[in-house]
Amino acid sequence: MEFTMIETGWVSLLPPIIAIALALITKEVYSSLFIGLFSGMLIYAFAGGGNLFSAVAMTFDMMASKIADNAYMIIFLALLWAVVLLVSKSGGSQAYGRWAGKKLKSKRSASFATSLLGILIFIDDGFNCLTVGTVMRPIADRLRISREKLAYIIDATAAPVCIIAPVSSWAVAVASEVSETGGFHIFLSTIPYNLYALLTIFMVFFLSFTGRDFGPMKKAESLAADRAEETEETEAGKGEAAKGKVIDLVLPILVLIVCAILGMAYVGGFFSGISFSEAIGYNPTAGLTLGAFAGLLTAMLLYLPRKLMTAREFIGSIVEGIGKIVPPMLILILSWSLGGVCRQLIGTGVFISGFVGEANLPLGLLPLLIFVIAALMSFSMGTSWGTFGMLIPIVTMICAAEGAGVYLIPALGATLAGSVYGDHCSPISDTTILSSTGSECQHIRHVETQLPYATLVAAVCAVGYLISGLTRTPWIALPVCLVLLAAAILFFNRFDLIGKKAGSDV
Repeated sequence: MEFTMIETGWVSLLPPIIAIALALITKEVYSSLFIGLFSGMLIYAFAGGGNLFSAVAMTFDMMASKIADNAYMIIFLALLWAVVLLVSKSGGSQAYGRWAGKKLKSKRSASFATSLLGILIFIDDGFNCLTVGTVMRPIADRLRISREKLAYIIDATAAPVCIIAPVSSWAVAVASEVSETGGFHIFLSTIPYNLYALLTIFMVFFLSFTGRDFGPMKKAESLAADRAEETEETEAGKGEAAKGKVIDLVLPILVLIVCAILGMAYVGGFFSGISFSEAIGYNPTAGLTLGAFAGLLTAMLLYLPRKLMTAREFIGSIVEGIGKIVPPMLILILSWSLGGVCRQLIGTGVFISGFVGEANLPLGLLPLLIFVIAALMSFSMGTSWGTFGMLIPIVTMICAAEGAGVYLIPALGATLAGSVYGDHCSPISDTTILSSTGSECQHIRHVETQLPYATLVAAVCAVGYLISGLTRTPWIALPVCLVLLAAAILFFNRFDLIGKKAGSDV
């Protein structure tokens, strides 16, 4: 169906406002996005002389068109989750845990290895949480690292790593949201401005090396140091999973990553003379799909001949893995459609651009304001995908105004950073829940011990976004934030009353 844009003035703001308000109130993103989408289509239908029935029909027309526009991404995510589940069921994760347990002899080395493994498994946050937790939990117990600390390391190297990794489900999701303004190249440009992700990764390694915990986490570590040593054996390591080897984890993921990069280059024409940077940005989701398929084939060739699973179990795991991507995919489809209504049909971007151009707002504060808004939304809803799905269209519209274009990349970076912060510490976030599950930590304890750490990083980020908004470069804000964060950790560790009540420093 052909759509023609109709400028509707301030009414065009209602769909995103309705979606955001409902999400904050109900903490349920699916219905909120759909109601926002349908309200936008009602405005479009009645403004064009249509009726309720045409609004309903056009709502699903828009969703269908967005599914068609992003078909490669849907296929990639389906194949990716199939690989994720197959690797988990092969026993490769447990094999790595047994191997690593022989090499790691101290809390520092185990914390560092957990952090490094979390960074290496960057293709998807859910896969990260469950795999790292399964692998490192017995080792952490043997070395008396608290379950709370293990859950924090897992959580801090899940979403914060995925949101800056070019080859990940998150990268593709973000690139699809900004496809009309540069797509994959825009995503790459936001990485230096994603202060929360970068500072969180720094904090994880800083704590791993120094052991300078504070607050409830310091108390948890003191209690873990006093407890009796626990057995390394877990149910996950028994039975069929014991047949797995380290290569069953490493090889499919390595093949997926390498072939995804080669696939992006191939699809973009790199082997026909196009520059590499241009090639990988041409149609990245098509290349990532080739990589995911290569990872799937690798898993099949590794697992079936050695009878790690039967052919029926292999196919069943693929179907089960694809089923797990349906909820986040629904968020993406609804957010794509809401953005399409606002940008293409009711003229939200035209109205916002005109308003910003006439209002003379202090644009230097835009990254800071967007970071705070995104953080509040993501924490309340428990979803970073839903948050940046709602905010990115609005941010791109604001930065389309005359004189505001230079703030597009900082503002998008702040959007992603705020979305990840809220997702990182929200008690209803899927990654928070999966981190608790993977580490077998009581969920509320994980939230209580992680919240001070995540909020400290967010506070430092606020300073960084004020600096980057005024200077329009991340290279001043980033080193300042690193120094501030390190100093703050040392200060809170030294003068922490909660930790002192629990006993000596860890």
